[in-house]
Amino acid sequence: MSDWLIYSIGFLAQILFSSRLIVQWVTSEKQRRVITPTLFWTLSLMASFLLFIYGYLRNDFAIMLGQTLTYFIYIRNLQLQHQWERIHWSIRVMLYIIPTLIAIYYFNNNVMDKELLFRNELIPRWLLWLGIISQVVFTLRFIYQWLYSEFKKVSALPLGFWLLSLVGSILILIYAIYREDPVLLIGHLLGSIIYIRNLILLHGQDD
Repeated sequence: MSDWLIYSIGFLAQILFSSRLIVQWVTSEKQRRVITPTLFWTLSLMASFLLFIYGYLRNDFAIMLGQTLTYFIYIRNLQLQHQWERIHWSIRVMLYIIPTLIAIYYFNNNVMDKELLFRNELIPRWLLWLGIISQVVFTLRFIYQWLYSEFKKVSALPLGFWLLSLVGSILILIYAIYREDPVLLIGHLLGSIIYIRNLILLHGQDD
């Protein structure tokens, strides 16, 4: 597959990720408090689906790992908002099956796939670990958010979510610079600004 098509998939995913943050940000600014519209989770799921495929096409384990860990949390938040069941059953099945089939194919296709994934000469071992750590930190925000939401029985984005978002995003920006990945770089530059703004809004709510 040509590089321009691969990057197009990645940029489309980041556009959707950025769109969800803009929607959340604008909605929160209007209400003067941090809120989580349903569209935030819908765009998150669509973007995660595409970025997982982008990571697969780029042989980038860090990207695939990050999306795998958060993908089903997006679905769970749609369930908590009683929106998941409104999506046509065929689309729900596709969203469950396709990432699973890609993962199964990748790890069972042949030895070369695993070599490309974990011993990609374009990604030094230290950089691979930086990417993994940054994605794990970035993913912890949604694990924290999921546990918080399950406890509260409502989909919400608490303070810890935005703190982990900012730290993880900065780490991914460092990874993107060394990886020379414009998709991650542009996406997380915008994201970091919005994370900081939400922290400011939350600080204002506490005053």
